[in-house]
Amino acid sequence: MPHKVLEEKLLRLLSEDLGQGDITTGLIIPVGTMVEAEMMAKEPGVVAGIEEAEVLLKSLGVRIETLVKDGGKVKIGQKMIRISGDARTILSAERTVLNLLSRMSGIATTTRSLVEKLQKAKLKVTVACTRKTAPGLMYFDKKAVLIGGGDTHRLHLDDMILIKDNHIAVAGGIEKTIGKARRATSFTKRIEAEVTSAEDAVRAAKAGADIIMLDNFSPNQARKTCASLKKTERRSEILIEASGGITAENIMEYASTGVDIVSLGEITQSPKALDISLKTTNICKE
Repeated sequence: MPHKVLEEKLLRLLSEDLGQGDITTGLIIPVGTMVEAEMMAKEPGVVAGIEEAEVLLKSLGVRIETLVKDGGKVKIGQKMIRISGDARTILSAERTVLNLLSRMSGIATTTRSLVEKLQKAKLKVTVACTRKTAPGLMYFDKKAVLIGGGDTHRLHLDDMILIKDNHIAVAGGIEKTIGKARRATSFTKRIEAEVTSAEDAVRAAKAGADIIMLDNFSPNQARKTCASLKKTERRSEILIEASGGITAENIMEYASTGVDIVSLGEITQSPKALDISLKTTNICKE
């Protein structure tokens, strides 16, 4: 993302938190007070959001030294960022920076653990997120998944044609819906169809879908559906995605069924933030 566009996104997040201004800091901290501070990991994990912290703080005139890179692993107590500058600015921006850094690092950490679990089992299955992100944070949530080694899936509704159950219900049947999309869409766009049965999966493949999403299938149902699709002439041309009800606890069961992709809403819908703190290390007056 262009630096200026990212900066504008981040400043909007800060503005939302500031309201009309940080009255606590304004009343207590004298003008001209300068501080040095450090951000530190309070638990192990994968770091994400370093670029965002750097862009936001630099835009506010805060000097920053990054000690880790996005995608790197940190241990308990490891220093991640050193900053120095106007105390009022740093204290007012502290929570916005930490919230974003903690959330993105939590998502990256969860994603990395799932990716590594499948890699250890020698399963060549892609771990993807979904569009179940926090409003206003889709870019940051999806970027964190990418940093963690996962796939972003759709970033926006215009990325691809994803035909879901309600589309099929309104448009009148899976073959008709896929056919209409195939005739009208650009060659640059893939078509994915959500199905709820093995029979519909085969129909979707024959109708020309590029990706078949097995929605809320059990592992056993997914395995049988993959076997059915393998018998069709199009298996080598399509991707099979399992989605719905997949968690860190059962991901191995789904990844072993023959699917190409497993997508989990929980990665971005209810991420556990990585615990990161900011502590001042030196205080002085200009």
